[in-house]
Amino acid sequence: MHWDYLLAIIRLATWCYYKLSGLRKFTLEQLKQNDGKKGRPAYIAYKGKVYDVSASGMWMDGEHFGLHQSGQDTTDGIADAPHGEEKLETIELIGELVK
Repeated sequence: MHWDYLLAIIRLATWCYYKLSGLRKFTLEQLKQNDGKKGRPAYIAYKGKVYDVSASGMWMDGEHFGLHQSGQDTTDGIADAPHGEEKLETIELIGELVK
């Protein structure tokens, strides 16, 4: 293995650790308060992770094409979507859903 690759892996792992350790924790009740209505941010949860969809043009006023509402856990709903979970890679991860 080349040392450059090893250093790149270490840097990436370190960045991931610090990025993930700074995530906020949300209860389902807290998530519901971030529904994108009346100027509130629009957050969704998927597989225990919370994403900020406020800046996405696909989530106008907290709604995704009238089919999904922000402030909710969308884990089950994505199965009906024409896209997969890879779309979430373009959305900012801000936290994790806790019980």
